[in-house]
Amino acid sequence: MTQVSRDGVAPAASPPTAVSPAGGSSPGSIESLYPFLYSGATDVSAVLDQVRQSTAGKAAEILGLRRTVRDADGARLLACAQDMARRFTVGGRLLAFGNGGSATDAQQLATLFLSPGGSARPLPALSLASDASVLTALSNDIGVDVVFARQVAAFGGRNDIAVGLSTSGNSENLLRAFDEASRRGLLTVGLAGYAGGKMAELESIDYLFVAPSTSVHRIQEAQTTMYNILWELCQGALGSGPEPDNQAATRQ
Repeated sequence: MTQVSRDGVAPAASPPTAVSPAGGSSPGSIESLYPFLYSGATDVSAVLDQVRQSTAGKAAEILGLRRTVRDADGARLLACAQDMARRFTVGGRLLAFGNGGSATDAQQLATLFLSPGGSARPLPALSLASDASVLTALSNDIGVDVVFARQVAAFGGRNDIAVGLSTSGNSENLLRAFDEASRRGLLTVGLAGYAGGKMAELESIDYLFVAPSTSVHRIQEAQTTMYNILWELCQGALGSGPEPDNQAATRQ
C-alpha cells in the first residue's frame, strides 16, 4: 500500500508500506508505529512504558524539526511576514487553501488572522477550502484541479496574499492556484513537507517553507508552528503585537 499524505497526494519518493509475510511490519505501517498495541502483551505497566517512550520520541522529533526550520528559514520567515504586513497595510487580504488535513489548517490559518482575540489586530482573511458549494460545483463542472485557481481569479487582487499548504508539495490544484496568484500579482507563500515536492520547482511561489520530514504528522505540526510564527511576526510588523500570553502560546 502506497503511503499517501493527508492532502491526498502521494509524495514522489514515498516507499510502499505493508506487513511482512513473516508477521513483522515494515516502516510506516500501523504495527511499526504502535508496536505495543500488536505485540499481544498483557503487562499493563510495560504497555504504558512503551506509550510514554513513543510519546516522548514523537515530542523530541517535532522539537528537532521545528529547530531545523528555525535555523534554515528564520530570516525568511521574518522577511515574509514583513511583506505580508505591507500588503495588509494597503488593504490586502489573505487567501488560504489546502486539501484534506491541510484544508483544515487553511481554515485555522484564516481564522487566526481574522479573529485572533486579545489585543491583536484582526486582519482580513478567507479560506478557499471552506465553501462546500463552491468546491463541489467546480469539481463537478470543471475538475478538482481548478477549485483554488478559479477562486483566486475571482477574489484575488494585487495587494492580496495567497498561502497554500500541502504535506507532499505535489497537489495539482495548489500548483495551479500559485500560478494564477502570481499572474495576478499576489504575494505567494507555500508550506510543504518532504523536500518540497513540485512546489519547490515553481517560480510562482515567492516564499516556500519546507518541513523536511517524511512523517505527515510531524510535517503538519511544524506547519502549524510556521503559520503561527508568520502571524505573530506580521502583527509585530504592523505594530499590533499580541498580548504576552498569546506570544508565549505561539512559541510552545
